[in-house]
Amino acid sequence: MKLHELTNYLNTQLQIEKFRDYCPNGLQIEGKPEVKRIITGVTACQQLIDVAIEKQADAILVHHGFFWKGEPDAIVGIKKQRIQALLKHDISLLAYHLPLDSHVKWGNNVQLAHVLDFEITGPIDPNDETVPGCIGRLQQPMTAKQLSEHIALRLNRPPQHIGEEDDIINSIAWCTGGAQSYMNYAINQGIDAYLTGEINEPSVHNARESGTHYYAAGHHATERYGAKALGEHLADEFALDVEFVDIDNPV
Repeated sequence: MKLHELTNYLNTQLQIEKFRDYCPNGLQIEGKPEVKRIITGVTACQQLIDVAIEKQADAILVHHGFFWKGEPDAIVGIKKQRIQALLKHDISLLAYHLPLDSHVKWGNNVQLAHVLDFEITGPIDPNDETVPGCIGRLQQPMTAKQLSEHIALRLNRPPQHIGEEDDIINSIAWCTGGAQSYMNYAINQGIDAYLTGEINEPSVHNARESGTHYYAAGHHATERYGAKALGEHLADEFALDVEFVDIDNPV
């Protein structure tokens, strides 16, 4: 498959023009013009790049790429080493941030719902479809402690939980990654619990004062599934050789 065809297909499917993001979405580093083998992952770290080189991949497809708003523009140090490795081996880098969070089929939030058996009842913001996140219900009510154990089992890491363990949880809102501020959507809609990847100091007080349970299940752990699902779709649709590589991250 031609690189420009792959890029155009992904850009169209993920509707990147709808999003005001913190980074460029789509092709970030251009490699060889023909793509047969793709490595997918969460973040374009050096370890993932090294795996792609070892496996002689033509392209890397990730959720977290390069060139974030607010970071230094100079290509030095770690950024230089990563980009140099990609250019030396003629490997393309494609990255999709908010568009991959929000996609209704391959998105991180929809895929996380599948993993955790959450029933999706609507978007986290009914007035703006570009805001990533969902609201929904558990398949059956659980105590807050049981939900912690369920999340730990499915994501293979225990979440940090703020709230009374014996409370019953029926409804839940979630947004993968670092979406602490989106807890307000859960509070304002009277949702029992909110799940995201990370937690900050104000979130603890907001949870305690609102009575909304807060689960911090890991930025990486909650975002392992979008790039994987998208890669599997590409393999099925275009007969490409696609492999998801999970570079462990405790955060």
